[in-house]
Amino acid sequence: MRSEEETNQAVERYGDTVRRLCMIHLKNEADTQDIFQTVFLKYLLRDKPFESGEHEKAWFIRVTLNACKDLLRSFFRRNTVPLEELTGQADKLTGQGREVLAAVLALPQKERQVVYLHYYEGYTAPELSRLLGKNVNTIYTTLARARAHLKETLGGEDHG
Repeated sequence: MRSEEETNQAVERYGDTVRRLCMIHLKNEADTQDIFQTVFLKYLLRDKPFESGEHEKAWFIRVTLNACKDLLRSFFRRNTVPLEELTGQADKLTGQGREVLAAVLALPQKERQVVYLHYYEGYTAPELSRLLGKNVNTIYTTLARARAHLKETLGGEDHG
């Protein structure tokens, strides 16, 4: 089991990444907080050392994505309606930020995940290939499709 200090340092290093990945997939704060706690509890209980900082970051991303997928597949999640849909409340963003976020969130799950990791976390296609266990050409194709969808939704030029 890891020390409290070690876990706090990991929260500082990877907390924002975990939170953003959760929000991209789950689209609500309550589920994001639940998965955030789950991921860092798994980290706290993990005894095995990491090979490097990149290995540790990849572990956090993989565990977060898996926890999000598990939640989305759960019976409870499939048989409920998000509160936001019932109340019709929009997020706090304004103007173009809201439009871009809405377009990214409207992408299919696979495209949304790759777009986030590529554009927000800075992973290259070969790195994403290793991280997600997919062929590098599949990553390039997914990015191209996502850009085409965003261009179609938002209009304007593709800044690839």
